[in-house]
Amino acid sequence: MATLLEELDALISALNENEIEYAVCGGLALAIHGFARATLDIDILIQSESLEKAYKIGAEKGFDIRELDISFKERAVEIRRVSKIDDNGEVLSLDLVIVTPQVQDVWEARETIDFLGSQLWVVSQTGLIKMKRLAGRPQDLADIERLENEES
Repeated sequence: MATLLEELDALISALNENEIEYAVCGGLALAIHGFARATLDIDILIQSESLEKAYKIGAEKGFDIRELDISFKERAVEIRRVSKIDDNGEVLSLDLVIVTPQVQDVWEARETIDFLGSQLWVVSQTGLIKMKRLAGRPQDLADIERLENEES
């Protein structure tokens, strides 16, 4: 299987080629902002009207196993997970995070960043804090602490 960054690059290239608006979020967004931490999935914030196109692009890249939908905080954060399994049995998940009214401001404040020689859209650090606060899992709370300590 390709590395996580190679998988991200392939997905971002396909989203750009198909003119689908997106923003990288989650653990990879932390890394893009300079806060390295281990992550085993790719999180992409997209608008609901782009979901079917994103599924198609994901399937073309091997993310063809649809999993259960996930939501947090009374659907403030909605995730559609698709996964792929490589020849060694390793699983990689692509989480398509839907822009809901509660994260519309995060979407509107996304930034374009040069990352590994390519331009990509990523949620801002402030947006990342908001999304992680909504999710509220232990890892999210640890990430918030790191981000807030950097801001102060």
